[in-house]
Amino acid sequence: MLRVGLIGTGVIANLNILGYIYSQDAEVVAVADTNKKNAREKLERWGLRTAKIYKDYNKMLEKEDLDIVEVLTPHHLHAPMTVNIAKAGVKAISVQKPMAHTIRDCEKMIKVCKNNDVKLKVFENFVFAPHIQKAKELLDNGIIGERLNFRINTVLTGGPHMPYSLLNSYLWRVQVDKCGGGPLVYDDGIHKFSLALWLMDQERVKRVYSWIDFFSGTMDGPSNIFWEYPTKEEPPKFGSMEFSLAPNMYFPSNYYACEEFIEISGTKGMMWINQCTSGGNFLSESTQYPPIAVYVNGKVQRYGEELPLDWRYSFINSTEHFIDAVKNDTKPLYNGDQGKNLSIFAKMPYISNQENREVYWDEISSSGEAEGFCLVEPFFSKASSLYRMIKYNRKVKKDRKKGRKEGLVHTDFEYHE
Repeated sequence: MLRVGLIGTGVIANLNILGYIYSQDAEVVAVADTNKKNAREKLERWGLRTAKIYKDYNKMLEKEDLDIVEVLTPHHLHAPMTVNIAKAGVKAISVQKPMAHTIRDCEKMIKVCKNNDVKLKVFENFVFAPHIQKAKELLDNGIIGERLNFRINTVLTGGPHMPYSLLNSYLWRVQVDKCGGGPLVYDDGIHKFSLALWLMDQERVKRVYSWIDFFSGTMDGPSNIFWEYPTKEEPPKFGSMEFSLAPNMYFPSNYYACEEFIEISGTKGMMWINQCTSGGNFLSESTQYPPIAVYVNGKVQRYGEELPLDWRYSFINSTEHFIDAVKNDTKPLYNGDQGKNLSIFAKMPYISNQENREVYWDEISSSGEAEGFCLVEPFFSKASSLYRMIKYNRKVKKDRKKGRKEGLVHTDFEYHE
């Protein structure tokens, strides 16, 4: 049985814990959090009352014999924690995406894990959603021919959703020195850049051009991002990403108030992939929005309707994949090098927006950061973000109140006792 320790018991830990709760091969024996009261409440909720609680994660590393450590902290803490964990003799580390807030830190993490023979995974869950994996299988089998164009739209919506504190969970995400970018294009965007590479069978992109607006004062959106994939074949292959703000759209979610829609064009047809974050809500029950729709040879086929669409399964599957990788000594998705690539991809739009030009892949590097050539510039002050978040939070509460009157409420998932 693999012994697991968690660092951080914030909002996302409620989902990351699921794969370990359901696992027959791993058990959570300890957690570390600077807020021991919160950690105690989470362990009670998860039914893990025997797990030990530490305020200092270094004490946990010192006293516990751990096989896996799961890092669920703000991005700027990932590198120093990974260094200490790797040197403590832990066999495997899973770090919540993004890998780090700088490329230099990504490389530091890769190096220390390699030197200490530690398996490193950057935890990304979207590629493990059952219908996303089904879409990948269909694409790899050539259902729409050669893949030519990728498009994803993330719509930020309103209505009932998972409760969380904007101040505790969000404020640090608008601080570039802690996040590495912003809450949409960098923090959440890593998921979408992951899909843009994985579903298109690519490791990187060639160049990026973007437009990012910050009008809300709380997020880096709306945004439009365009890129070219590196290929010598004709025709060239392109992709695009949108972050659309629709806070007044009534769209209940068991998780975050957003949803994703993907379109992939090929030489023989087209594929549409509907939903991920809010999968399982009323839209999932509509016959007009199947998990996967494919047009080819004059016909539209539907796929994935028998698969579970709730977002939690992507977390469970990602964790199970890592446990198997540790047990069988195989490479996880995403390993350190792949995680670094996602961070490079996610930083390119900011530099493009700052300098109003196309940005090429090799421009984003640790040496470029050292010379100040590819640094994401701060776009919000902490004070202004705090004011706007309080204002925005009032709007969210108003939406929830309206939703409750209409009979739509957030339903939380249950844990094993």
